[in-house]
Amino acid sequence: MRLLLVEDDEILGDGIKAGLAMEGYAVDWLTDGALADEALKTNSYELIVLDLNLPGMAGLDVLTSLRKRKDETPVLVLTAKDTLDDRVRGLDSGADDFVTKPFDLPEVCARLRALVRRQAGRSAPHVEHKGVMLDPASHIVTLRQKRIDLSQKEFGILNFLMNNIGRVVSRSRIEQALYSWGSEIESNTVEVHIHHLRKKLGAKFIRTVRGVGYIIDEI
Repeated sequence: MRLLLVEDDEILGDGIKAGLAMEGYAVDWLTDGALADEALKTNSYELIVLDLNLPGMAGLDVLTSLRKRKDETPVLVLTAKDTLDDRVRGLDSGADDFVTKPFDLPEVCARLRALVRRQAGRSAPHVEHKGVMLDPASHIVTLRQKRIDLSQKEFGILNFLMNNIGRVVSRSRIEQALYSWGSEIESNTVEVHIHHLRKKLGAKFIRTVRGVGYIIDEI
């Protein structure tokens, strides 16, 4: 799942990026608000982690610009301030949740998972469909209650598709969701991972829509 991290503190940003990468996120990290605003105009993300005090362009201005473009990507705001006015201004500008510094990374990850659930329109902590259960917190996948071992990229693709059940997702959109800037992507990478997922979960679980992409059917 691709995420944009906007944090100008080099030590904190590096630690957050490393921790989120270990959780399976593809993280693009920027330290400037104006650069983040431009990146959000040209790239697709599933989540945004945004500091408020940024050079170039304030975090709240980045958020306001995002929402003016009708971009509904969930935004988790990182702030060193914990006043009512700051939270109210952030929420009124379009923030979805807040974490006050200092914070623990497991809490950030839990809040991000909650934002993904909300965006997908579900409240359960895991996703279940046609005998497949995926738990984003533990990275466990089971098929009819039997645990299935998946690689990190296989899990990422399955997680992305199961959060879009009933919607066709293009190969390029899957690539965007799984790979951060500078990552090497071979031309048939997604197809190979889909092939492995079908071998493990059943040939009909993920359907190819020729010339368009892939879908997990609702029925």
